[in-house]
Amino acid sequence: MPVALVLLLALSSVIPINARGYGAGSVCDLGRRPNTRPHSVSILEFGAVGDGKTLNTLAFQNADPSHWKVVDPLPSYGRGIDLPGKRYMSLINGDKLHDVVVTGDNGTIDGQGLLWWDRRPHLVEFISSENVVVSNLTFLNAPAYTIHSVYCSHVLIHKVTANTSPESPYTIGIVPDSSDNVCIQDCRINMGYDAISLKSGWDEYGTSYARPTANVQIRDVYLRAASGSSISFGSEMSGGISDVVVRDAHIHSSFSGIAFRTTRGRGGYIKEIDVSNVHMVNVDTAFLANGSFGTHPDSGFDANAFPLVSHIRLRDVYGENISVAGCFFGTKESPFTSVLLSNISLSMKNSGSSDDSWQCSYVEGSSDSVVPEPCSELESSYGIAVAFVPT
Repeated sequence: MPVALVLLLALSSVIPINARGYGAGSVCDLGRRPNTRPHSVSILEFGAVGDGKTLNTLAFQNADPSHWKVVDPLPSYGRGIDLPGKRYMSLINGDKLHDVVVTGDNGTIDGQGLLWWDRRPHLVEFISSENVVVSNLTFLNAPAYTIHSVYCSHVLIHKVTANTSPESPYTIGIVPDSSDNVCIQDCRINMGYDAISLKSGWDEYGTSYARPTANVQIRDVYLRAASGSSISFGSEMSGGISDVVVRDAHIHSSFSGIAFRTTRGRGGYIKEIDVSNVHMVNVDTAFLANGSFGTHPDSGFDANAFPLVSHIRLRDVYGENISVAGCFFGTKESPFTSVLLSNISLSMKNSGSSDDSWQCSYVEGSSDSVVPEPCSELESSYGIAVAFVPT
């Protein structure tokens, strides 16, 4: 496949993503479209050959002299989430940049994940940057995250394919982390763990940094997560996650479809989440919400920092060959509230009672037109309450 990766800097004409419609519904519609480019960098200038045969690893190293440099852990994660202490810099990276496009004619970047699983650098990472576009590229074998935007604003990830082997340990595709105004659109993600995971810091470090992930839209995506979730929220969510719209998602061959993860000591919140028009095939658990998930960076976390999970709306979801419809496990100190289910039809792998299909504790909400019938905590009809959900 031809290699045509271009890193474009100093974008001269940008339409900002700054509309905050209810639930981030208009983020992708107001995405950036680059016009003129005063400066660009192509790896062809550093010796790469775009003939579909030549291995261009050396060309990448020449283009990025900081390749595999060791850097400090992120401040919202304390000691560091992947490995304690310093971490390896990503292959493509930037800090405090603005107006950046990383694109190619569907060229392929291979992260050689097997060689780096014990070091866990990411393939692409932008920190504290604004107006970032990653588009028209295929990423293979990320050692950890494929694309990580952390402390960023106005991020567009468009027409990206990311694949790792199902056995790859804790590999995640796209990770908006303490970032706002993010659009993920027309992407195909197949990962060993999570396909798309929204995060915002770890325990007291995330609370102190206080940078939420907000105003995010995910649409027209094809996702597979072998041992994790196709779309997950948390469990590192101490800075808060809110105003997220997921629409037109196709999920297949995944351990879970949509997951919400928190634990005591996280603090923060997951709220105002709208998920609609989702098709699932061969998924073990369609919906998973766990209030006792994850570990802590150290003993300094506040045991009385209970996370809030509220105003979660799941509608127009169709599933085939599903093992478990849903598991919602809040905690006594912080139950999940205002969970609304509407127009959900799941064809179960093994026929059985609703008690086998849904498992619930410390959760309250309501439902309408849900098959199989949900647990009693979610059975009451909410009538027209769904009318304000964006379409």
